[in-house]
Order: sequence, then C-alpha cells, then structure tokens
Amino acid sequence: MNAGGVTNAHEIVARTRPARVVVAITGATGAIYGVRLLEALRACGAITHLVVSRAGWMTLADETGLDRAALRDAADVCHDQNEVGASIASGSFQHDGMVVAPCSMKTLAALAHGFDDNLIARAGSVALKERRKLVLLARETPLTLAHLRNMTLVTEMGAVVMPPLPAFYAKPDSIDAMVDYTVMRVLDQLGIASDAPYARWQGLAASLASR
Repeated sequence: MNAGGVTNAHEIVARTRPARVVVAITGATGAIYGVRLLEALRACGAITHLVVSRAGWMTLADETGLDRAALRDAADVCHDQNEVGASIASGSFQHDGMVVAPCSMKTLAALAHGFDDNLIARAGSVALKERRKLVLLARETPLTLAHLRNMTLVTEMGAVVMPPLPAFYAKPDSIDAMVDYTVMRVLDQLGIASDAPYARWQGLAASLASR
C-alpha cells in the first residue's frame, strides 16, 4: 500500500501468486544443495525456475548420479545457461528471490563485476538491480584475496553470501542432515515457511538439558 493508502498492482501480485524462486546450480562442489533446495521449495508449494551451468551439469552427474531429466523434473521451469532471452533475464519478471546453490568463484566474480556472460550471471544481476533477494552458497576453500573482495562487493550490492557450513550445534548425524539444515536456512532467507523438521538453536541451557 502506498502513502495514499492505495494498493498497487505489484503488491496485489506479490500477495496472490505462489512464491516464485530462481535456482541456479554452478560447477562448484555441493550440487546436492541445489537438488535439495528444489525439493524443499516444491514441498512448500513454490514455483521454481532452474538454470544449470555447463560445469554444474558435470558436477551434478559426478557427485549425485542424477541425470539431466531427473533434475529438470524437480523444477517447474528449466532454462539453458545460454538462453539470455529467458524470462528470468528481465527485471519485469517478478520473483521472490534467487539462490545460487552452490555458487562457484567464477559466478561470484561475474556478479561482483557485472559480467553477464550467461543466464546465471544475468539473472543474478537482475536480482541485484531490482533489489530482490540474492543468496549465494559460495563454495571454495581456502579463499584468495580476490574471492574475499568479490564477496564484499556483492554484499555491498545487497546479496547474501552464505557459505554452506555445517551447524554442529544442531548435532547432525548424517550428510543429509547437514545439507537439509543449510537448505532450511536458505528458506528462512527467502521468507518461505516449511513444515520440515528444523533444529533451531534454543540456547545453551536447552541444549545441555537435552543431553
């Protein structure tokens, strides 16, 4: 609602349609984060637009064994990384956030310096210029000074740099548990509620009492 008390069309659309999220998977290790995010978003009733880089497809096959058809079935709409005329390449396409999971240092650099050489970088740049949520599951270690400076640049532009680090206070008992925890934190960033179990921190006293 604007200052005059009138609800504009953008606010009406935002309230009446299902959540719409752009998910990108790049070639960094951790393709499972993108896969599980797609599954979690579907369980929440969100509509997903997926784009995978060439290296992302390679990492996906190597780390998860999933083929392209299986991953495409997990999303509502799929775009080729070279499809620069796709809907998600325009600021007029409304969505509720974009997540790059995982985010390679190449993609991070492209976003930091406005080098829109493929659809992932272009869609990310659109999210930044439209002041929409952009979450980057940056995956690399150790970090060079270039990586750190690029993280600073995208943060100053409004992105959220969110390395997928395990939360040991949640006492994960498997890799799946660690992945799911990060996915739930991503949903928090997007403002999307989920009914899935989520071990939120309740304070040290509560943690010690549960032992």
